[in-house]
Amino acid sequence: MIATQGLTFLPTTTVLVIGAALVTATAWLSWAAWSRSGYARGTGLLELLRLVVVTLVAVTLCQPEWIESRPPEQAATLAVLVDESGSMQTRDVLEAEAESSGLPVSRADAIAPLLSADVWSPPAAETGAELEVVFEPFSSGSSGDESPEPGTDLNGALARVLESNANLRGVVVLSDGDWNVGGSPTLAATRYRLAGVRVFGVGVGSPTPLPDLELVRMEAPTFGVLGKPLRIPFAVRSTLPQDQELVVTLEVDGAPMATDSLLVPAMEEAQGELVWVPTRKGEFTLELRVPENEAEVLTTNNALSAPISIRQEELQVLVIDSYPRWEYRYLRNALERDPGVEVTCLLFHPELPGVGGGRGYIDEFPSEAELNRFDVVFVGDVGIEPQQLRLEDAALLKQLVSAQAAGLVFLPGRYGHQASLPSSALGDLLPVVLDPGAKTGVGSPAAGHIALTQAGRRSLLTRLDESDAANTEIWRKLPGFHWYAGVTRAKAGAEVLAVHEHDRSGAGRVPLLVTKTYGTGKVLFLGTDGAWRWREGVEDRFHYRFWAQVARWMAYRRQMAEGQAMRLFFTPDRPEARDVVTLQANVQDALGAPLLDATVSVQTLSPTGKASAIQLQPGQGDSAGLFVGSFRPTETGSYSIIATCAETGGQVRADLAVQGRELERLGQLARLDVLEEISVLTRGRTASITSTRTILDELRALPEPEPVLTRTKIWAHPAWCALLVVLLGAFWTGRKIIGAV
Repeated sequence: MIATQGLTFLPTTTVLVIGAALVTATAWLSWAAWSRSGYARGTGLLELLRLVVVTLVAVTLCQPEWIESRPPEQAATLAVLVDESGSMQTRDVLEAEAESSGLPVSRADAIAPLLSADVWSPPAAETGAELEVVFEPFSSGSSGDESPEPGTDLNGALARVLESNANLRGVVVLSDGDWNVGGSPTLAATRYRLAGVRVFGVGVGSPTPLPDLELVRMEAPTFGVLGKPLRIPFAVRSTLPQDQELVVTLEVDGAPMATDSLLVPAMEEAQGELVWVPTRKGEFTLELRVPENEAEVLTTNNALSAPISIRQEELQVLVIDSYPRWEYRYLRNALERDPGVEVTCLLFHPELPGVGGGRGYIDEFPSEAELNRFDVVFVGDVGIEPQQLRLEDAALLKQLVSAQAAGLVFLPGRYGHQASLPSSALGDLLPVVLDPGAKTGVGSPAAGHIALTQAGRRSLLTRLDESDAANTEIWRKLPGFHWYAGVTRAKAGAEVLAVHEHDRSGAGRVPLLVTKTYGTGKVLFLGTDGAWRWREGVEDRFHYRFWAQVARWMAYRRQMAEGQAMRLFFTPDRPEARDVVTLQANVQDALGAPLLDATVSVQTLSPTGKASAIQLQPGQGDSAGLFVGSFRPTETGSYSIIATCAETGGQVRADLAVQGRELERLGQLARLDVLEEISVLTRGRTASITSTRTILDELRALPEPEPVLTRTKIWAHPAWCALLVVLLGAFWTGRKIIGAV
């Protein structure tokens, strides 16, 4: 390609006709004027100048331009994008595809022979131009951020190549097609289509799963209680072609503590649960492990671990009721016999001059500072009535749940006092809609029974036996009840764990066991006063276990991390990597009352040592003393979290175990469809690592790059305008001179 230059015009037919007529008329008039002057020399020169000016105006209307065409200053570039992400280390490239012998090789090794400029440089005689080959690796954190999130941004890599190369002939992508951060690669592909640059994909890797057993989930709590069973649900996924009978092992600081047999169907996921009873306090590391299978290609995902804190529990529980009914008596006895629970009771006795008294009893509803020490409050058959709860008491209970992460349990009774609660601050906390036509509930001489819902069968709250089948059978055979609360339906957002076996309301079977999250705390509603009957024939076996689980479940979040004047909890307590974790802290003054205005900050330290600071903001609404913030962990492992209050000097520390699979991991399936979509969108094509010759053929067939054109618009150039002005001025001056003579 050689440089050329020339003058071009862009007239329209109308402009040509008008211009020609104008020049012709001017020439005739000029000749006539010169003839009348007797062919005087001055007049002839003046008329000639007139004709030149008019001709130049006509030329201007034709838009003359001076065009220079020259080859691109930069040589044509072929960019080869090389995937160096973690998934490229997966060994799933078959021998025939990799042109090697022995075991399958890694994807990175399979594309290694293609990382030479000679492979992608066809002779200039074949392409018509010299082609410069540049290699652009991209991998985890290729987005260019200062602290990039681990992952592969294929869209960002394509966009940067297009922006940084002025004469881009084409792009070859050597990759498994996997991308996990940034925008969709089709966004960059659309820009390539508009720019006329083709993308060729060379896919590597297997789009089908490798034979593998993977421990995908372990739902261990952040802390456990000394001497109390600790249940750890887990899930195992198999991509092996046959069913697998596995023995899952739980190790605590490297020592086996529990095992469970699990049948994992071929190409499916199975769930199980292990139980461990801690025998000593301290900080431990739990590790779940499944045995390696000889058919597995990957064995690095056969174990999951998480830290856990084992404590000597001291739950503070407040039980409020109107009369010492059987449900109240047996509930109080069960909680008092629990060594991890300290029980305080408030028994109103509205028909007597005084309240109930004795060991563990109080004479009046606690003040705000005193109420804040309770982890769980049981509200029995009491309401907003004389010698019972006041409106301000209901407001304090609401704040305790919403801002202090406490638990609240509603236990209605036959007197129907709870019918007055919906009109108080506790109305928002009730997880059910009470039936105003059945304020004292529904009684029957025939015993009714509780039926677990699907959610109830999964819930740890209703777990009375380790086996799912046995647990369902226990609930079916529990002694029945002869009274239940009048309930219309469960509220939106509530979870129904159990319903009446037969009786129905307008919205379905009557809900009897319902839970709900309110603010930072939890609420539970038990719509029958017959739980004490569960002791029949088995004493405390089921009754004690159920209420012990309720107390600990309701107080779980509140017990995550506690200091002298601060409490820290977070949601979810076992997040996956890249989940948003909500941090919530309670701050109290020296008297135990919520601190409304404080500077609360949280420092987080990731498993790799990256530190960040989060400023917590005061909560809204009924959230006195609550400070809220959030962050998004991007690494798996244990995060250290320290919350501090500048005003009180208080500090509390907690460990957050972040689970989940790394974005960049071995065994990730190849996404060859991504490369196919990019190539089709940009009018390129895809090829395997053994058929790259087809891409070279496409490169040879590409048209030569467009020359660089430089246009000079003469008709709009300032010099051209100045010339016309000068000539017009000369013409006017000449006429004056001739007229003077």
